[in-house]
Amino acid sequence: MALEEGAASVLRTSAGLKAGERVLIVADPERMSVGRAFFYAAAALGCDPVLSLIRTREAAGREPPDLLAAALLEADVVLLATVHSLTHTHARRAANRAGARVVSMPGVTEEALEGGALTADHGALQQTMRRLQRRLRAADEVHVATPSGADFTVSTRGREWNFSDTGVAGRKGDVTTLPAGEIFVAPLEETAEGRLVADTFFQEPLHAPATALLAEGYATKVVGAEAAVLEMNRGGKEGRNLGKLGVGLNPRAHATAPLPEAEKALGAIHVVFGDSVPYGGRVSCGVRVDAILTGATIDVDGKPLLEKGRLAP
Repeated sequence: MALEEGAASVLRTSAGLKAGERVLIVADPERMSVGRAFFYAAAALGCDPVLSLIRTREAAGREPPDLLAAALLEADVVLLATVHSLTHTHARRAANRAGARVVSMPGVTEEALEGGALTADHGALQQTMRRLQRRLRAADEVHVATPSGADFTVSTRGREWNFSDTGVAGRKGDVTTLPAGEIFVAPLEETAEGRLVADTFFQEPLHAPATALLAEGYATKVVGAEAAVLEMNRGGKEGRNLGKLGVGLNPRAHATAPLPEAEKALGAIHVVFGDSVPYGGRVSCGVRVDAILTGATIDVDGKPLLEKGRLAP
């Protein structure tokens, strides 16, 4: 029952489902229980849904069967509950062009649907992001501190924060990916200074905090995260560039969960070393190293944004 309640929450607050709409749920064998939950929840909300089981794709971005791709074009709402992401497929894009609202949930788990990140009120999350967007529009300096000992600053002058991860696909042709709830920016190159302390994840789950000393935008020394160092070194100096700073806002997400849920958790800081082009920066080196910090206090131009993992008033 908890699964169906979580599915109903997604359908109401993320997809904006209305009674009588044509709903198509796509699942693979590993996510069949999640697919069934969406099927029954959509039926309870007054729809006559269709649940399609497909073979598990080999990797993200692999196309679904042609027969399913054709069915996607006829749907009002599409739920993608699969191991590997179908977000970046021609079939998904064609469905959006045909007017479908698509909610993609790659790697979705029963736990996330039973009371985790997917059950957040996505409408409220969108309102929070709109409020923060006004505050961050002309932000210059961001200071991050955590109970684990992180204490660093970056400049975001001239860089645009991204607020698109709302989890809401309420209009015809919209697409969103769940779990949702991260805002992010590519800090200005060569501005990161201080000490970063990852306490849950640094290229791999951590058993103890790992530290990266930051100077002139780069991680000059990393202690306690061997996998991160090995991956950074593949990109040379640019592999140590602090390329992304993300702030989690989802109160239902857990910072100790696997990525991508961890980066969406309220109070979590998501730092990416290496490439920054995907986030609005200038560095492209073929390397991405993720780090998660929790319980953050964030000041933007001297004014609090988060205080010990909670939104400042």
